[in-house]
Amino acid sequence: MRATLFKEVGYSLSKLIQDIEMGEIGLPDIQRPFVWKNTKVRDLFDSMYRGFPVGYLLFWANITPHDTRQIGINNKQKVPRLLIVDGQQRLTSLYAVLKGIPVVRENYSTEPILIAFRPKDQTFAVTDAAIWKDPEYIPDISALWQTSRNRFENSFFERLRNARHVEDYEEDHISEAIDRLYDLQTYPFTVLELSATVSEQEVADVFVRINSTGTPLKQADFILTLMSVFWDIGRTQLEAFCRDARLPQTNGTSPFNYVIQPDPDQILRVSIGLGFRRARLQNVYNILRGKDLETEHFSDDKREKQFSILQKAQDYVLDLQNWHEFLKCILRAGYLGAEMIPSQLTLLYTQVLFLIGKRDFHVEGYQLRNVIARWFFMSALTSRYVGSFESVMEQDMAQLRNLKSADEFVNALDQVIQDTLTESYWSITLPNQELAVSSPRSPSMFAYYAALTLLDAKALFSQLKVHTLLDPAIRAKKSAVERHHLFPKSYLAKHNITEKRDVNQIANFALVEWSDNIGISDKSPAHYYPQYAMRYGTLELADMHYWHALPENWHEMDYETFLAERRKLIASVIRDGFATLYK
Repeated sequence: MRATLFKEVGYSLSKLIQDIEMGEIGLPDIQRPFVWKNTKVRDLFDSMYRGFPVGYLLFWANITPHDTRQIGINNKQKVPRLLIVDGQQRLTSLYAVLKGIPVVRENYSTEPILIAFRPKDQTFAVTDAAIWKDPEYIPDISALWQTSRNRFENSFFERLRNARHVEDYEEDHISEAIDRLYDLQTYPFTVLELSATVSEQEVADVFVRINSTGTPLKQADFILTLMSVFWDIGRTQLEAFCRDARLPQTNGTSPFNYVIQPDPDQILRVSIGLGFRRARLQNVYNILRGKDLETEHFSDDKREKQFSILQKAQDYVLDLQNWHEFLKCILRAGYLGAEMIPSQLTLLYTQVLFLIGKRDFHVEGYQLRNVIARWFFMSALTSRYVGSFESVMEQDMAQLRNLKSADEFVNALDQVIQDTLTESYWSITLPNQELAVSSPRSPSMFAYYAALTLLDAKALFSQLKVHTLLDPAIRAKKSAVERHHLFPKSYLAKHNITEKRDVNQIANFALVEWSDNIGISDKSPAHYYPQYAMRYGTLELADMHYWHALPENWHEMDYETFLAERRKLIASVIRDGFATLYK
């Protein structure tokens, strides 16, 4: 029988807090995004107060010797002996409340976790304005552990007596409740400590089996944990970049944009792709632990060398000039904002190729922007990185290994593009398969919008350009442009066409201004189209028909014929828009 992978260790809450402060337990920086709602923290304290169990904590013994120091830390801070695998949110909650330290929310706003307690009936609550004014409550229990218990209790009773009379028996009851709250420091936790010899895959398996939510651990989680342990400055920089990418700036430089607000694990994937030319994070995890893949041994020197590679790559990825030059490639492809991006992985892997082309092959800026725009357009349109995305990206990067020059790099990408976007793709696959759907997030639909942007098209029945109306910086109660049913739903219903997959076909939608969409309402095409067509002269109307893929006499066609003909024309417009990226 195999020996158990863990040992069971008992901790008091105060011992956990102490070991976190001493660096024995590696709780990630309190300034990292905290996802628990305050109601969940309230329930945690309520359960502990009532003596209920609150679940196991799962730690993993660090395989690195305890005298190992962090990379890039001037004071040579030691790395922790234990890493937290499960229980980080609970420990962050407890540490933040007991120490009175603010946390950073998912949107990177900073706030304290304010939990209130009413000793009279031993009730916990999330603090609000009414509770702050209510003398029956301790509005912020953190204060209890920031001063002496007696001083805190005297202050509470003074405030309560200023509001009402307090009976002697009531004072004893309240005092007992406060003592019990204060003594939560002795609450016992059961910790499962996994052996240092356990692999990350076994850790992930254990996590899934004991975690009540069943949330799987990702390889990126392990690598981010390694960064916390060995290069915490690097992880802090990573998360600061992601925070700033969400915050508009009125002056100075910033990574903020309307295309992507990345998470740390996403930027990590880009850094790894650039630094190690790998897409599979599992192999990189072992490399960063200092593992020799041949001998299976771990080495501090090897780990530090690998982290040095990651550090250089991350510095290049986080460089704001590189960041915004890449985003220009996406705009060059006609994709104006996050709502048009069908897959963020496609964006991230395209960024890897951009950075490789810029740093390693020194491709001239104008040429690089165009080829990366073509690559992104192709990848987004064909869902290249959906499914076995790591395998596909590994293949893409493998084609770069023996290349020597900028021209070879550009030619290699263009060859893949041409091999993907074949004549049969444009004439058969795109119109007959990928456009014959009703998905509101279809890659082919977004590619069509991107093509309209590249062709400088106007919205249907409008004098305003599509790219102006799709500008993500324009925010109003109603969208500037809307997807309009060319054959309205109520009109189709009269002809017994009611299934969503039929009514909401991509080929039944066109981009119109909000006011025109309201004006058309449920009128039949034969009714509304002649009125709107009168807005234009012959040449303008021909452009409108071309941009919006409207077959001749489309408004008099039966619905199925219209869809089939318009899909062909949409595919042609997408192809024409893509062709502009070679100019």
